[in-house]
Amino acid sequence: MVFRVAREPVITLLTDFGYRDHYVAAMKAVILSICPRASIIDITHGVPKFDVRAAAYLLKAAYKYFPRYTIHVAVVDPGVGTEGRGVVVKTRDYVFVGPDNGVLALAALEDGVEEVRVIENRSLTLPRVSYTFHGRDVFAPVAAHLARGIPLTVVGSLVRDGLKVPEFAEPKVGGRALECEVVYIDDFGNVVLNARREHLSQLGVSYGAHCRVLVRGQEVEARYLPSYGYAGEGEPLLLINSEEHLELAVNKGSAAQAFGLKNGDKVTIHF
Repeated sequence: MVFRVAREPVITLLTDFGYRDHYVAAMKAVILSICPRASIIDITHGVPKFDVRAAAYLLKAAYKYFPRYTIHVAVVDPGVGTEGRGVVVKTRDYVFVGPDNGVLALAALEDGVEEVRVIENRSLTLPRVSYTFHGRDVFAPVAAHLARGIPLTVVGSLVRDGLKVPEFAEPKVGGRALECEVVYIDDFGNVVLNARREHLSQLGVSYGAHCRVLVRGQEVEARYLPSYGYAGEGEPLLLINSEEHLELAVNKGSAAQAFGLKNGDKVTIHF
């Protein structure tokens, strides 16, 4: 399958590398050395360390607003240097580059996966590939070569079993209940769940509905509302956020702090 390259190629970066060390600068240097005309945009490098769920959600939240044919590089890889494979994923409108550990899955599946290839061609990586920095040595150069216009077939063989889909990609729906998982907590303390608007539609839930939220052994009464201000100050609520995900929030407060939640925690909602 042919990947069309934008006239002015854009490459985004999303990592858990932080802003203190040289890691991000090294990735950008590699990209610009191979494809000087590339525009490099940072989605974020503040992903919580090793948090694949948060990275997958943030990539999904941002990727679709970039120009068509943008190449998205996401590197949150607790298993770097082990047996995990690096992949290039062609979707309907974009290309994603990174480890096949679930970090690319939410965004790629939403846009529609058309082709997945294992990164095998060593002529596309740096001559020396370290065990600990595949972001610089593998994913950055591969993205840069794609931005230059190499065909996808050069990257490596097709992945016949498709992209790895993590368990946190979907909630469990049963009766009038959703068994959810926390995938992200934003800076306001809003708790983003892996359920989406479509799951509430499936249950026939509409705004104003009352629900019981089971979190860490405690039961919380809440309502499903359009936005924060529909609840009283300090009151918990459920809403659909700007990325169409279900969110547990506290009006003018932190739901994460109020209920002691962190990424990966289970939340069950009975309507």
